[in-house]
Amino acid sequence: MRRRHAGWAWVPALLAVLAVAAGAGLAEDSGFDHTSTRFVLTGAHENTRCEDCHQQGVFRGTPSECSFCHGASGTLAQSVKPLDHPRTPDRCQDCHVTTTWLNVRFDHAVVSGRCSSCHNGVEAAGKSPRHINTSAECDFCHIDVDWRVIRFDHSGVTEPCSSCHNGMQATGKPNGHVQTSAECDLCHTTSNWRAVLFDHSGITEPCSSCHNGMKASGQSDGHIMTNAECDLCHITSDWRVINFDHSGVTEPCSSCHNGIKATGQPDGHIMTTAECDLCHITSDWRVINFDHSGVTGSCSSCHDGMKATGTPNGHFVSMRECDECHTTNAWLPSTFRHTSPNYPGDHRRNLACTECHRANTETVQWPSPSLQPDCAGCHESNFRQGPHKKYENPDAFYTASDLRDCTGACHVYTDSNMNVIKDARSGEHRVSDGQF
Repeated sequence: MRRRHAGWAWVPALLAVLAVAAGAGLAEDSGFDHTSTRFVLTGAHENTRCEDCHQQGVFRGTPSECSFCHGASGTLAQSVKPLDHPRTPDRCQDCHVTTTWLNVRFDHAVVSGRCSSCHNGVEAAGKSPRHINTSAECDFCHIDVDWRVIRFDHSGVTEPCSSCHNGMQATGKPNGHVQTSAECDLCHTTSNWRAVLFDHSGITEPCSSCHNGMKASGQSDGHIMTNAECDLCHITSDWRVINFDHSGVTEPCSSCHNGIKATGQPDGHIMTTAECDLCHITSDWRVINFDHSGVTGSCSSCHDGMKATGTPNGHFVSMRECDECHTTNAWLPSTFRHTSPNYPGDHRRNLACTECHRANTETVQWPSPSLQPDCAGCHESNFRQGPHKKYENPDAFYTASDLRDCTGACHVYTDSNMNVIKDARSGEHRVSDGQF
């Protein structure tokens, strides 16, 4: 930072010395070009006599440091640093220029000691009249690059916030601030004034005494009409976290959940005049406990794909009602049981409906229509002649048509007369068997 050191009382004395030296007369210009040396004469040095620096006519090896002439034993000892000069081991030319001694390029980096030893309002600028009362050193808050850049550290402050933050010494409460006599640090932090940690724990008055839309935020537009206190639903740590307690509500759900005061039935909701709590619970609106026991109409009156879920793509084509195959407790698996005498019962392997109802309709397309409704109507292709001997002498075998009911009896005779049974089989195949 470039700053004029206004408090150096020795400067006028130095100027007087230079004036005397100038008035005493200078040596005749010898015509020597001093720019050819390591020390170029500039400013006041241009009018300085040669012998003031070159003692006893010795020119070579003359030191170029300021202190050689301006030191305590130099030829210009009158201009040596005064007693009140800032303490520094730096060279004169690091701060001063030859044009005028008063033009100072001051470098705080070379100064040792406390700021207040100079910045006391006498030697250098001190604290302004409105400065915060403090005994701390300047560099506790200020930097020497720019005096206006302040790094205030509240950690050393022992007085209450309001002793400074009163609107005069430092910023106070703005217009619209909550009316309170509490100290600032009850809610604010020193690192960020806008980070407010309001502590409601000390509040004994009801919420509405502040949250009335004047002292503090009140009910927003569209808020549920209620005379209840805020903390019945809201929490102090986060206003947006709402724990609405339905337990105290005595009116029916629809008195609030009408799409105006509170969320109502969404688009696509089942058309009903029943109250919300017949299906919904207050802890989670998405948890639905629909009670079918009170339903008197057919399933399809709701489960038509509009009011409620209907038959999905690929569903078995049927005009039957949902509850002939499904239950209200669980939509899957299907609970359909055949009552037709043409169906021998549930097979051990779970059969898809379309394995028999190949056209995806209630009409069965038999692979072997001439053998329906017996087993062979579907399983003729599974029939193997070899194991099904009919009689011996000569050997003869049954056909699928002969044994169309796979679950019936099967005999092996001794001859073609089929009078004497050699071997008898009964119920060789059953629908509950794992294999045919």
